[in-house]
Amino acid sequence: MWYRIGADLVLLLHLAFVLFVVAGGLLVLKWPRIAWLHLPAALWGAVVEFTGWICPLTPLENILRTMAGESASDSDFIGRALLPLLYPAGLTRNAQLVLGTTVVLVNAAVYWWVFSESAGRRGTN
Repeated sequence: MWYRIGADLVLLLHLAFVLFVVAGGLLVLKWPRIAWLHLPAALWGAVVEFTGWICPLTPLENILRTMAGESASDSDFIGRALLPLLYPAGLTRNAQLVLGTTVVLVNAAVYWWVFSESAGRRGTN
């Protein structure tokens, strides 16, 4: 049971990390200091997608699920709802490149906005 809980917690942490990579720049609009956490996370997320690497959280989750005696696709809420978000069926190399490019473009736009607003405020004082 503890291994299953651990695997579910790793999966939730992984999902939170992916959401932070994709949309964490929006938090920077409100709290600019978060950029110190978000920029490395976004860079890691883009590198993983562009290179096809596997995030270390994926094998950790798989090991915990195996130790719990289940597969990654067991049909509880986690298996049915969250796993397809992180590990979509049929994810191709081109789809990974599109995802990586999306991460870079979305976050570049947000950071451009943050820094241009910041520069504008400094220029009016």
